[in-house]
Amino acid sequence: MNEIYIERQRELLRIAVKENGCLKECFIEEESDNPYPGQIYKGIVKNIIPAIKCAFIDIGYSKNCYMYLDRKFKNTDVKKGDEVLVEILKEDIGSKGPKVTKAISVPGSYCVLETLNKGINFSKKIEDVDFKRLVLENLQKNPEVGFTIRTRALGATIEELKAEMEKLFDIYKGILQKGTYSIKPGILFSDEGVLDRILRDTLNSSTTKIFTDTEDDFNYISEFIKNRVEVLAKIEFHNGKRNLFDYYGIEKEILGLRNNKVYLKCGGYLIIDKTEAMYVIDVNSGSNTKGDSMDKVAFNTDMEAAKEICRQIRLRNLSGIVLIDFIDVSKKDDQAKILNELNNGFIDDKNKTVIYPFTELNLVQIARQRRGKSISKNMEEPCTHCNGNGVRFKLSYLLFLIRNSILRIDEEQNIKHIYIKMNEIYKEDVMSDVISFAKDIEALDKNIYIDFQKHIEYFKIEPLLFANQISNVFNYKIYGEISMDN
Repeated sequence: MNEIYIERQRELLRIAVKENGCLKECFIEEESDNPYPGQIYKGIVKNIIPAIKCAFIDIGYSKNCYMYLDRKFKNTDVKKGDEVLVEILKEDIGSKGPKVTKAISVPGSYCVLETLNKGINFSKKIEDVDFKRLVLENLQKNPEVGFTIRTRALGATIEELKAEMEKLFDIYKGILQKGTYSIKPGILFSDEGVLDRILRDTLNSSTTKIFTDTEDDFNYISEFIKNRVEVLAKIEFHNGKRNLFDYYGIEKEILGLRNNKVYLKCGGYLIIDKTEAMYVIDVNSGSNTKGDSMDKVAFNTDMEAAKEICRQIRLRNLSGIVLIDFIDVSKKDDQAKILNELNNGFIDDKNKTVIYPFTELNLVQIARQRRGKSISKNMEEPCTHCNGNGVRFKLSYLLFLIRNSILRIDEEQNIKHIYIKMNEIYKEDVMSDVISFAKDIEALDKNIYIDFQKHIEYFKIEPLLFANQISNVFNYKIYGEISMDN
């Protein structure tokens, strides 16, 4: 049983997926003009560097994109000055521009239109020979493009598949036409980003409810599932003052993802750390003593850890190389069971994931395709107080949480005096523009008192109801003209 929670506030879209009441995946997307995966642009090849087999392409963005040249991508014939259609594969990072490809794809719920391959192909996960034969006998190949049939198509009819293929081809023809008549580099196609991806990849017959807090998203989702017979989910519109994630207890779980220590039910725990090149996860037995031998304790802890590691990787959206240091297990059968548990955890993961066998040192390496930012990237930023060597909780995200707390307080009673405790590392940012701070937390009509402290991780907020409370913190007042009367 799946539930999807969609919360949109100002320039921030957050989506959480729960499975049987347990948080399974979480996505955060900031609204910006930056290119993101799946978008299609018209570009001009600005430079080609043969030594690294790479082309640099102007798509009208502040940074040139880069595209690796390889025969298998059928792009080795590009020349400087060529106009090309490219699809964004990865967002830009630091000074590095987005990664792009000439192999255009337009995804649907049941199939994906592709320009790199022709004909009708099938997802590797589809093993049903009769289904493949049925599709190939009843669907005509398109001479211009190819289609890959997704696993979700197993529950669709031939008519539904045909209709979607025609719809995707119409979109593709529109992209080509727009590219032909566009004079300058720029965007040609963009979907609804992470929202579209979640609806395509996650919605199925086991989805029971979808919660959303904007009318536009409510209408968009209603239209999206209108002709999806297998989707029986009920859409609920959240209209309270408290934000959706806070109301359903998801906010606390997301903040918990910043902790590098994760406890297991058996008494063991995980330590999740990030290095420059990879993520490292250390499995510890902790207080787990259940078992008649050390081998049994190690195996039980590793099995539970493997399941939780899959959940944490997907929740935090960790990608690249993930190295896991399991507690030593010597039996090959036990190692095989642990690897099987890891494979099961990524069986429906849309990010391509490869799990490698145990090494002699009992290490397991996971390589996971990058798709969007990790949760920490959305919630953390370089800390100016330690010369950029550390990170702090992102100020914009902190203000977002403070604003939601004030809205929750206002829902219960109209308070005019707000007392906030927050870390002193934010003092310079807040005090340099107090009016913008008050505006960001939607407290322009209130008196704001802030006590900047050294040892506080996020913030604490307290409504001031009585004159003596206000008098006690009056020295901390940073904004407001309202009298001490409530």
